[in-house]
Amino acid sequence: MKHILMIATGGTIASKETEEGLAPALTSRELLDCVPEIGAVCSVDAVQPFNLDSTNVYAAHWLQIARLIEENYAAYDGFVVTHGTDTMAYTAAALSYLIQNSAKPIVLTGSQRSAYSRDTDARRNLADAFLFCADDRAYGVRIVFDGSVILGTRAKKTRTRSFNAFSSIDFPAVAVMREGVPFYYIEGGKPTSPPVFYHTLNENVFVLKLIPGMRADIFDWLDAHCDGLVIESFGMGGLPDYGDGAFSARLAHFLSLGKTAVLTTQVEREGSALDKYAVGRRLRACGRVLEARCMTLEAAVTKLMWILAFARGEQAETLFDTPVERDIF
Repeated sequence: MKHILMIATGGTIASKETEEGLAPALTSRELLDCVPEIGAVCSVDAVQPFNLDSTNVYAAHWLQIARLIEENYAAYDGFVVTHGTDTMAYTAAALSYLIQNSAKPIVLTGSQRSAYSRDTDARRNLADAFLFCADDRAYGVRIVFDGSVILGTRAKKTRTRSFNAFSSIDFPAVAVMREGVPFYYIEGGKPTSPPVFYHTLNENVFVLKLIPGMRADIFDWLDAHCDGLVIESFGMGGLPDYGDGAFSARLAHFLSLGKTAVLTTQVEREGSALDKYAVGRRLRACGRVLEARCMTLEAAVTKLMWILAFARGEQAETLFDTPVERDIF
């Protein structure tokens, strides 16, 4: 029987109705009481490092979760993290970079409705998460939600209300859960060498979402406060010109300060292709701008935070272009 550690962090799955609206309140034990059937396949211990709406979860919490997993890695066969859906994809991506080469499964799940709601999806998602985590073929960071098993680096929340809240972007789901049994689309690849844990992130990363007519003097603030910049451009990617070349000049100056910039697209699927149009090729003249290609925004942001914690320049560029858990290709 597998021995699994549950890390409860709050979210809708743990929420109760209050005078101010839904807010996390359920304990890890109360959540486990919702799925007594998992006792037939695994034994579970639980910890609750925090109990937050995931809107309030950020890098310090990702590091806290990673540290808990590292401290308990030898004692357990896998880990289930219950989490709010709003930033779950960020946490899953961050954990994919903070904990690499894990032969043990690290499964994130949550729900669109509270575990105490009559029509909740919490019981199914929680049960599926534990049943997948107990499977001998499971490994690495995964999101299990509404029957889908998604790589931590490929997941995105694409619906705010529906039970099928998460999609796997530009990559197949790893598996589907059918009556508690995982049916795999992608098998193999389980690591045989020890996991690698990282302990720092550089939070000075900013996402700049372009809108038509945006002024280039936004770089006054970016130059002073950011080590890394993710630019969400239009379509396949590029920088606006507006007749004065100000955006290109300011980006070139940003890069000259030893900072790192990544170009991605606002379009959810199919990624960027900077060399397709003149507006993209012109960006190349600004300096070494990295291209996220098919990466999710969540993966691009957290990968840049991970890299800039210990690398700059050519080393950072090489690391960004090196695939981790099929995040870029």
